[in-house]
Formats: sequence, C-alpha cells, structure tokens
Amino acid sequence: MRTNKADQEPVLKGTFASVMLLGAFLAITWVAVFLLFLYRQ
Repeated sequence: MRTNKADQEPVLKGTFASVMLLGAFLAITWVAVFLLFLYRQ
C-alpha cells in the first residue's frame, strides 16, 4: 500500500503558512486602524 501523507505534507505546510500570513496581515491592519481611531479622538 502507498500512503499519500508524504505527498500532501508540502501542501499542508503551504496552507498553514498562507493562513498565518493572512492572520498576521489582518491583525496588523486591525491594530493600525484602532491606533488611528485612538489618535483621532
């Protein structure tokens, strides 16, 4: 029997990296907008 786990591992690593980058981008954007909101009050 052949296992596909080794074949799918790079795809999962790429997906995880993409999700982390997207989450970091959203967090940084949210913090930037929140700080702008605080400074404009």
